[in-house]
Amino acid sequence: MPRPTAHRTPFGSAPGNAEADLWTLDSGTGVRAEVLTYGGVLHRLTVPDTHGESRQIVRSLPTMNEYGKDHPYFGALVGRYANRIAHGRFVLDGTTHEIPVNDRGHALHGGPEGFNTRMWEASGREDGDTAFVDLRLHSPDGDMGFPGALDVRATYAVDASGTFSLDCTATTDRATVVNLTQHAYFNLGDDDILGHTLEVDADHYLPVDPEGIPEGDPAEVRGTPFDLTTPKVLRERLALPHDQLASAGGFDHCWVLRDEASGAGGLRRAARLTAPDASRVMEVWTTEPGIQVYTGNLLDGTFTDGEDRVHDRHGAVCLETQHLPDSPNRAGYPTTVLRPGQTLRTRTEWRFPHLSTGR
Repeated sequence: MPRPTAHRTPFGSAPGNAEADLWTLDSGTGVRAEVLTYGGVLHRLTVPDTHGESRQIVRSLPTMNEYGKDHPYFGALVGRYANRIAHGRFVLDGTTHEIPVNDRGHALHGGPEGFNTRMWEASGREDGDTAFVDLRLHSPDGDMGFPGALDVRATYAVDASGTFSLDCTATTDRATVVNLTQHAYFNLGDDDILGHTLEVDADHYLPVDPEGIPEGDPAEVRGTPFDLTTPKVLRERLALPHDQLASAGGFDHCWVLRDEASGAGGLRRAARLTAPDASRVMEVWTTEPGIQVYTGNLLDGTFTDGEDRVHDRHGAVCLETQHLPDSPNRAGYPTTVLRPGQTLRTRTEWRFPHLSTGR
């Protein structure tokens, strides 16, 4: 049986003239991930369908020059704080911290120079039935206004079964807040994602105001378009009348995953995405308490992959495993505070059950 491999090739000059590398993790059995050292970007994820036909299932940009420009986080590792912090402000241990705002008066994804704009140090390795690329980043005290010097390690891996995974750890020398996520845009088929079926293992979600900030406590999904407790076709869900959908132009909301309150912190399924013809199925498993579902509402055709795909509205869906938005300002949400002596640990897996079941 083929063994997974890790291979590095140059990708081009990043902002600041640093040279970016592309690491290819090949399962040897059909699943292949390509990761950039710039922004920790998942550049490509190639997965066979039930007929053995391989396809790239994440939306990407063609060159390092394009990734170096402002874009909506295609494939990026996001931090220090994924999602939004209201007004870019939070109080920790009696001290107010200010983060530069970059989205309607709020701080989004760590501010205008978040981890998606950084060059990560990288090394590849192979161990038995798994290939890895380890990315490391040092974020100094005061970076984008966040307290504490933070050391982050993000490890992408592909194993012989075809499972793709991301493990993140972080440590700090001063109390801070941390929320990391992977911001890939997925499309398992040929057209937009409206014909895809999505199931989310959550009974509650966070309604948001017109600026994307949670309105308060989680609300039940039952009786709303946000009820994805059984598989639903996205086109049908997004067509339903609801003020939350109208305001956001689709889904751009965080679902609160089941069993989070148990404190078990174990890996469990968060979502299942199925192509319109069911030829590809992807399950997302995570240790995180929430998943942000974003249906590409603001994609407008500005970006392409340089080949046959224009990134249009609803052209892809993001399934961002993470803590809840604005948690530093919400005492009732799971904490995102990290203190000296503690280690933040998160894991997310993307599994492709159709590869083993054939359906």
